[in-house]
Amino acid sequence: MNFESILLPGIDEKRPLVIAGPCSAETEEQVMTTAKELAANGVKIYRAGVWKPRTKPGGFEGVGSPALKWMMQAEKETGMYMATEVATERHVYEALKYGIDMLWIGARTAANPFAVQEIADTLKGVDIPILIKNPVNPDLELWIGAIERLYNAGIKKLGLIHRGFSTTDKTIYRNLPQWHIPIELKRRFPTLPIICDPSHIGGRRDLIQTISQQAMDLNFYGLIIESHCSPDEAWSDKDQQITPAKLRDILEAIVIRDTVQTTEDLSVLRSQIDELDNELLQLLAKRMRVSREIGHYKLEHDMPILQTQRYDHILNDRAAQGERMDMSGDFVKQVLEAIHSESVRQQFEVMEKNKK
Repeated sequence: MNFESILLPGIDEKRPLVIAGPCSAETEEQVMTTAKELAANGVKIYRAGVWKPRTKPGGFEGVGSPALKWMMQAEKETGMYMATEVATERHVYEALKYGIDMLWIGARTAANPFAVQEIADTLKGVDIPILIKNPVNPDLELWIGAIERLYNAGIKKLGLIHRGFSTTDKTIYRNLPQWHIPIELKRRFPTLPIICDPSHIGGRRDLIQTISQQAMDLNFYGLIIESHCSPDEAWSDKDQQITPAKLRDILEAIVIRDTVQTTEDLSVLRSQIDELDNELLQLLAKRMRVSREIGHYKLEHDMPILQTQRYDHILNDRAAQGERMDMSGDFVKQVLEAIHSESVRQQFEVMEKNKK
């Protein structure tokens, strides 16, 4: 695929590309005040939700089309570009009618191939940058499917927004970053720019700086951060919004590391990683051989494959052991769950071969 740059005229190519503005456009005064403060701090692209998808009816679902007038007035007065989310054919028509410069497809919409296709069909012939958020669920192929639908409609100015993945578990994050998913997507589409959304990943304003730095260390292209002139009075997602002044402080504190220069020491360390990965794979192969032997034993003694009590003990014991070895317990559990899944598959294979 041949993608084109999403950079708009007059914006520097240096990282990070910054898109900022309130979660939602609430009033004309709020839109204008926030835009002027952000522009004074060097932000070139202003974001605001006009149509807000809510989990349940009855909440604030956005002002709708009238907010587009406020945004275009803000563009006229500040010189900033305007960006908003679209989820339907009508949204696209309205946003384009008012002259919005950049659109993004939200996480809920990205999870629905029918909705993405409708938007793609509506955007045929349009020559503005379109950003695609990751689907709410951690489905890499679904995200790639959305990319392909837009690309097949002739949209070449494509970018991605990583906003994390929904979870029912209690964690410090609102949405789990699961960094390996955008990293794998970058491996498959190396020229596609990925923008991180630390506001939605963290769900808390005190996490924005840390997540932003992590994204830059992973060589993300840019940041989209929710910024409001009075965050504590915001009509939606107030806990994850920051003032334009705080945004300036965060951006000034971010360290952009040199990704071009490499050193001999780094090459040596990478060689060590390669050797260790090789050893890990050899150990995993040995473990799977033992799993197959266990499968034969269970088959001979008419035992079920899954031993729940044993599995729970392994997960909890190894997670605690991993933490004592300076690793995240959650990470250790994820690794063990993947290993256990493959062990079960191997034992099923043993039993299927016996049936044949």
